[in-house]
Amino acid sequence: MKKIGVMLVDDSAVVRQVISDILSQDPALEVIGAASDPLFAMERMKRRWPDVIVLDVEMPRMDGITFLKKLMMEHPTPVVICSSLTEKGAETSLQALSAGAVGVVAKAKLGIRQHLQSIAAELIHAVKSAALADLKRLTLAGLPHKVEPKHTADAVLSYSHRPLTQTTDKVVALGASTGGTQALEAVLTALPRVCPGIVVVQHMPEKFTTAFANRLDKLSAVEVKEAANGDRVLPGRVLIAPGGRHMLLKRSGALYYVDVIDGPLVNRHRPSVDVLFRSVANTAGKNAFGVIMTGMGDDGARGLKEMREAGSRTLAQDEETCVVYGMPKEAVRLGAVERSIALSDIPSAILDYGASR
Repeated sequence: MKKIGVMLVDDSAVVRQVISDILSQDPALEVIGAASDPLFAMERMKRRWPDVIVLDVEMPRMDGITFLKKLMMEHPTPVVICSSLTEKGAETSLQALSAGAVGVVAKAKLGIRQHLQSIAAELIHAVKSAALADLKRLTLAGLPHKVEPKHTADAVLSYSHRPLTQTTDKVVALGASTGGTQALEAVLTALPRVCPGIVVVQHMPEKFTTAFANRLDKLSAVEVKEAANGDRVLPGRVLIAPGGRHMLLKRSGALYYVDVIDGPLVNRHRPSVDVLFRSVANTAGKNAFGVIMTGMGDDGARGLKEMREAGSRTLAQDEETCVVYGMPKEAVRLGAVERSIALSDIPSAILDYGASR
């Protein structure tokens, strides 16, 4: 199988060396070049164009966002942003995702070598996901990769499809990964203020979800916030699981709220869509609506099946509008999905569900 050619663009020689060493360990990947800034990178890429670019956003001569926009206009190429684990880094990364990047990984300011080594599996996964991205629509599928054992939602929460007591309040649960930032923006900005309460897992690094939620809150009629422990799930409110934490739906009487907890990686992710969907199956059952969206891998597929078994309505984003058709494809394969629809139809499906009896 042809290897995925990767170009590294970062002004830190240490970062370039460590990332090169990490990616070179995977037999499916080949680092074809490394450059300290975009101008040097463009010269090197004339000799061989990469399949994926791993790009820093803060560099001399030309910043990463300017380079990314130029790249997407002249020679669209999958880009993974490697950004500082800071509030500023998170804001810049969201700009990059809006400009066409398909993934983001965070790097610490201190202890950079050890930090990058600790997220080696995440970095490899991000590059492989990016290689599958369809930049014409921003959505993906899956390449095999060898990483640590993969936990299921059992590691966090046991499964029982018997909701505690009956209630008429409705909850919508959305799960997404690669391409999901753009897809979720398209869905949430299309919703009116009056809609069911929504809980969301989007695979993103710690701290980045705060900036993501704040951005969507400014753009949307609905209230969007990064979830905190005990937050109520209310009509017109969207709660996004914080990066690095799992989010569970709970209920007190007839009122829904969320728990934000630590725990092991599930399907190599924290937050995990499977963990959220299982908690929704356990807590809301037939009063819930689950939607699995663009992303690589299978996180959320089993959880969506559990939701359907508990009486929830279920949907998947269709292949034609996915950046990566991995998670929805696996959910369809498992029989978890009632029907697949285009991204543009998801907002109306949520509203129709909210209006149904």
